[in-house]
Amino acid sequence: MRVLFTSTPDKSLFQQMVPLAWALRTAGHEVRVAVPPKFAEVVTQAGLTAVPVGSSRPIWRLPQLDPDRMEADRKGLPDPYRAAEQDPRDLDWETVRAGYAHVVGQWHKTDNFPMTADLVEFARHWQPDLVLWEPLAYAGAIAARAVGAAHARLLWSIDVLGLTRSRFLDLKASRPASEQSDPLAEWLGGYARKYGGEDGEYTEDLATGHFSIDQFPESMRMTADGVRYVPMRYVPYGGPAVVPKWLWEEPKRPRVALTLGIAATSRFAGHVADVGDILESLSDLDVEVVTTLAESEQRKLKRIPDNVRVVSYVPLHALLPTCSAVINHAGPGTFLTTVLNPVPQIAVPWDFDEPELARRASGQGAVLSVRADRATGAVVRESVVRVLGEPSFKRAARDLRDQFLALPTPNELVPVLEELTAEFRSPVRRSE
Repeated sequence: MRVLFTSTPDKSLFQQMVPLAWALRTAGHEVRVAVPPKFAEVVTQAGLTAVPVGSSRPIWRLPQLDPDRMEADRKGLPDPYRAAEQDPRDLDWETVRAGYAHVVGQWHKTDNFPMTADLVEFARHWQPDLVLWEPLAYAGAIAARAVGAAHARLLWSIDVLGLTRSRFLDLKASRPASEQSDPLAEWLGGYARKYGGEDGEYTEDLATGHFSIDQFPESMRMTADGVRYVPMRYVPYGGPAVVPKWLWEEPKRPRVALTLGIAATSRFAGHVADVGDILESLSDLDVEVVTTLAESEQRKLKRIPDNVRVVSYVPLHALLPTCSAVINHAGPGTFLTTVLNPVPQIAVPWDFDEPELARRASGQGAVLSVRADRATGAVVRESVVRVLGEPSFKRAARDLRDQFLALPTPNELVPVLEELTAEFRSPVRRSE
């Protein structure tokens, strides 16, 4: 069968799609990856065939870093996706609806508009049987509808978007018909009418897929009403990688990794947590600290303690097996790679899926969590000492790893996808 992947131009999101694309390709299926033109090189570096679509507009980026202002903005500007971490009884219709209107207009449209028309055109030409899209690439669902293909989200974290959608719909149902404004449905419905042929009306699969591939075990999974979840094991892939020689030898003392992800410097203006303060706080411990830090962030360091190694990049799947603890931001790629090794974690989450992911992981006993703007050096140091000194964290990390290893690998998922494609693909294919 023909399988079309599509992603917004974000490395950390696309990279989670690569192992499944490899699995489908090696099983004999045709695979293409549709992305904005300037992102095509990231796809070809992964050994996959890229299809440039649309234009390469710059991704949205926060121009400056000020945690107090960011927190004030978060309180003043409703974020609908916080609904996923709140008690449904505390949700307010107007707040969630206004938040949806904001993110659809300023975020989802910005990411999807530049590539939607081209993606539909390519889908009509290539006629995929299955379209797999990461949850922010709604253009994938639109293209699938245009040609009658089966389609699914490949989740890169807990399903914050799906659960928020479910809770929004519950709130919407309680409102009078005249007040049931739905910014996401109105936006996607316009594309459905434009490209959907006889099926040109909005249905919820445009928001959450015919099904959703989930990389979390049941103990941590976030589920939404009406969404069909299909489990798959996470396989680490971080792009082109070279293992440095210093990683060939076992560390002579406990190694602690500090890695706060790539989004903080690609999408945002830097890290909320004070990296310099954290490194200084660990300087008197009998540990070796390895921190992956962008060069722009390295220049902000006033001093590098003697027990700290600073690198711009090192493949996490090579570094983490040598570590006794990992300090990270609870970004899903970093979190999942750490879980599989398995290493106890100190999470310093800030926004979107990170706080709820860290909270759920903490409940497993393998993670200590503190919000990034409260993660002072002293707090992080205390957490590192606990994680290294209490064997329960390592035992819990192994237990959590075993839950993830019990999920089907991408290769094992391929026959399931073949069956689901046959179930959801329209018997009448459309080319225009």
